[in-house]
Amino acid sequence: MIDARVLDAAPHLRLIAHSAGTVKGHLDREVWRRDIAVTTAAQANGVPVAEYTLAFILLSAKGAFPAAAGFRRLHDMRAKEAMPAHVGNLGSTVGIIGASRIGRLVLEMLRPFHHRVLIASPDLTPDEATRIGGTLVPLERLLEESDVVSLHAPILPQTIGMIGREQFARMKSGATFINTARGVLVDHDALRDETSSGRLSAIIDVTDPEPLPPDDVLYTLDNVILTPHIAGSMGNELPLMGDSATTEVERFAHGEPLVYPVTLDDLDRMA
Repeated sequence: MIDARVLDAAPHLRLIAHSAGTVKGHLDREVWRRDIAVTTAAQANGVPVAEYTLAFILLSAKGAFPAAAGFRRLHDMRAKEAMPAHVGNLGSTVGIIGASRIGRLVLEMLRPFHHRVLIASPDLTPDEATRIGGTLVPLERLLEESDVVSLHAPILPQTIGMIGREQFARMKSGATFINTARGVLVDHDALRDETSSGRLSAIIDVTDPEPLPPDDVLYTLDNVILTPHIAGSMGNELPLMGDSATTEVERFAHGEPLVYPVTLDDLDRMA
């Protein structure tokens, strides 16, 4: 933690460039009180998260996961014949909860495809939603009409547990829920019930707790893909964040404005 004690030992510090995502938990508010500039590579880290999300949106709308489970069980083409008539990416409805940094990247990546896109985000106007690629609707309507729902909300007191029994109950039977945001936003008991019944499918990269206990039913369900928080930058994606941070240092050294500054307001909205 960079706090007052560390800052006292670095009186000439003027910039902190974080080569990863959130700075919450790393920087004390004293950093901003001393007018030290802060930047983060969260935008670069968001690209792999959005790519992960896009891939699972496309595969979910295509019905790939129930088809694979059926094929594994039946070993013949009945698995294909059992697919519902509405399956596919041409005109299916995708709901994006939260026009966050990553939510907006997902919306941008969805543009070349042929989905109907709904957005629920309290900070947007209808015109802004249209500009970024969707139609602004209340959360309840998004849940009721979407074939795939992807969660990208920030962690705030009012968003913790925001997706629970009432919200899952509003979703269509056969719909898919994707969470690459944070586990605490979702009631996992409600998620277990809806996926165990087979009514909903889920793609879950973040959980609460993380990891889940070894005997958790979510590990065992054919209609749940549970990954160990891999959506963010990994392996050959990591240089994206390093490049972002060094570019910001160069801009600062040349007196140019930072592209991805972090304010105290941003800190409160970070994961």
